[in-house]
Amino acid sequence: MQGKQSAQLEVYNRYYKAMYNTAFRIVKDSAEAEDVMQESFLNAFTKLHTFKGEVAFGAWLKRIVINNSIHHYKKQQKRRAVDLDEIMYKVEDNDEVDLNQNGFTELKAQKVMETMKSLKDNYRVSLTLHLIEGYDYEEISEIMNISYANCRTTISRAKESLRKKLTLSI
Repeated sequence: MQGKQSAQLEVYNRYYKAMYNTAFRIVKDSAEAEDVMQESFLNAFTKLHTFKGEVAFGAWLKRIVINNSIHHYKKQQKRRAVDLDEIMYKVEDNDEVDLNQNGFTELKAQKVMETMKSLKDNYRVSLTLHLIEGYDYEEISEIMNISYANCRTTISRAKESLRKKLTLSI
């Protein structure tokens, strides 16, 4: 029993910061992110027998955290913001959303954060999963329980909506 607890503690210490950050990006509240992270570790440890080793353990755990974060978010039904310091970098660096060509290079991350708050919830969550977490369309469609085509459309519209709102706010 002691060996199992020390192994769990080692796994927790290895992954807790990254998992907390993942949860925080979706629920956007420190205490809630902490709760989601703790719940996700409990889920992982109690369902460890279902881990097949097809992906890295960290990726499996991250999927649990993201699913729990989205579930928690939907349950709370409150508008949340995404941490856009990273989004701003990724949006500027993404060919599909080239803000540089429109002269938005000077936008402050705070302005982008405020703009993201006004996006529809599914746009904000899908952009977070795609741009920050690095999930592809197929993975996002599974996580959000939507079709692949709907996922591509949602992300495309989310990027366009963000682009338009940023244009209007300048």
